[in-house]
This record gives sequence, structure tokens and C-alpha cells, in this order.
Amino acid sequence: MGRGRAKAKQVKVARQLKYNSGGTDLDRLRDELGVGDSSNDDADDLNDELADRYADYADDYGSGDDGDDRPSGRR
Repeated sequence: MGRGRAKAKQVKVARQLKYNSGGTDLDRLRDELGVGDSSNDDADDLNDELADRYADYADDYGSGDDGDDRPSGRR
């Protein structure tokens, strides 16, 4: 019989979580994720390394044409 109060409290908490921002510190989150930090040279080096690695695949598989001269198999 006491389920009504428990459910009402859960609904209240759920509404607070849904509609209240909670005061999220966006600067702290940005620092934790490492987004927007221009001094992050390690990430730039990693991106350059990946770009070089996949550039070889791009050379092997053509210029990126969709192959318009081949039949598509659809009618």
C-alpha cells in the first residue's frame, strides 16, 4: 500500500534530473575531454600518422570515383 509515496518521490527526482541543468561546469568538462586545447600536439601527431597511413590505401583503391561506368545491378 505504501507504493504511492515512493513512486511520487521517484517521479519528483526524475523531473528534477530532466528539467534542471544541474550546474554543469563546461570548462572543467572541456579540460577533462581535452577538447579545444591547442597545446595538444600529441593528438595532432597521431592524426598526421593516421592520415599518412590511410593515404596509402587511397592510392591503392583509386581516386575516389563512385564507378559510374560500371552497371549498378539495379533496374
